[in-house]
Amino acid sequence: MEYKVYITVVSQEGKCAAEHKVGDVIEVTGPVITKGHICNSALVAMFPEILALRLGAEIPWAKKGKVKVACPDAENPVIFEIRRGEKID
Repeated sequence: MEYKVYITVVSQEGKCAAEHKVGDVIEVTGPVITKGHICNSALVAMFPEILALRLGAEIPWAKKGKVKVACPDAENPVIFEIRRGEKID
């Protein structure tokens, strides 16, 4: 059983090289990003959470089914909220 995963930019400081802005939503359906874009550095940082939520795993530190992950760029930090969406066939 798989689920869609939604990634939302909830905080952004400085100048993001990928131009992420608060409110941006990235949609992941199966192994593919189907809406939006995400920089490689941020994707690598959040990949374990995306995969876990996509495959139905419970993440102990999740709050109300959502986890937050920070981009690794300490000079221009972007915070993403990742949540599990609906089941996909």
